[in-house]
Amino acid sequence: MTLRPLFIACLVLPLLAACDQLGIESAEKIAARKEAEGKALGGACRHAGRAIEDCYALNPKAEKAAVFAGWREMNDYMRENKIEEVVPQIAHPRARRPVETAEAAEAPPEKKRRAE
Repeated sequence: MTLRPLFIACLVLPLLAACDQLGIESAEKIAARKEAEGKALGGACRHAGRAIEDCYALNPKAEKAAVFAGWREMNDYMRENKIEEVVPQIAHPRARRPVETAEAAEAPPEKKRRAE
């Protein structure tokens, strides 16, 4: 009777060892993926000339430590190689809008439309 549980264990064990083939990610893989994504986001933010605070605001789900590490690495790389920032062509919907000048803020709405 002890052969049956041993036989079942021998059949099930290879299936459990191959859980990566089933599409189940381990905790280590998930953490490594999140770290890599955070670094990529931070590097992209720095290359686009965004402040680190803006990068945090635009990517609230990313790990802040990984975003900062990527931002810092890209900052060092850009300084060493004298690479200029690339201005984003498409504005992000959650990005902060530029602060209006004091004159435009105080002007009535009619003058704002005429100035535009």
